[in-house]
Amino acid sequence: MTQQQMTAQEAMRTRHSVRKYEPTMPQEDLNQILELAATAPSAWNLQHWRFLVVTNQDNKQKLLPTAYNQQQVVDAPAVIIILADQEADKAADMIYNQAVEAGNMTREIADMLLGQIKPTYANNPPQFGHDAALINSSFAAMQLMLAATALGYDTCPMAGFNRDQLVAELNIPSRFFPTMMITLGKGTEKGHDSVRLPLSELVISERFE
Repeated sequence: MTQQQMTAQEAMRTRHSVRKYEPTMPQEDLNQILELAATAPSAWNLQHWRFLVVTNQDNKQKLLPTAYNQQQVVDAPAVIIILADQEADKAADMIYNQAVEAGNMTREIADMLLGQIKPTYANNPPQFGHDAALINSSFAAMQLMLAATALGYDTCPMAGFNRDQLVAELNIPSRFFPTMMITLGKGTEKGHDSVRLPLSELVISERFE
């Protein structure tokens, strides 16, 4: 199977968590994966994510204690920290002005949507922005992993890390909440197959009885 022949279904079925990696990857491949990840959907198209990319070996070594010494953080050529933007509304004007300039929507529609976004963020407690960012940044995280698989790369999503320590180590502003750490590179060992629950255990038809 070539990278060009891999379908979305194949990427979903072949993606597994990998913890052993080749030490390098081309920057152009990394950029392509990030560009594809950034096409993920988001509420109001606010794109509630930022990708904090760590490739410097010394900096990866500093991340190791924050990830409870999970060695793949050092061994992978890139570590992508998915940041949830809790103040995603601040990008709304830029996004919608560009949408109007590109001819994707009229000024009237853009102003209507901006009129929804700004009061929603202003009139709700901060937890609203946190929850919206957590949900929407997760779309980008999953899309990044599928994009990597489709291009012949491997990943390992990691929620087990010390957030406070990570924020301090990388000087992450309070606007952003680290949701996930993803190691990325060419795997040197295959990830383990995993047992999946059958649909009979996962699907509830219509309502709970």
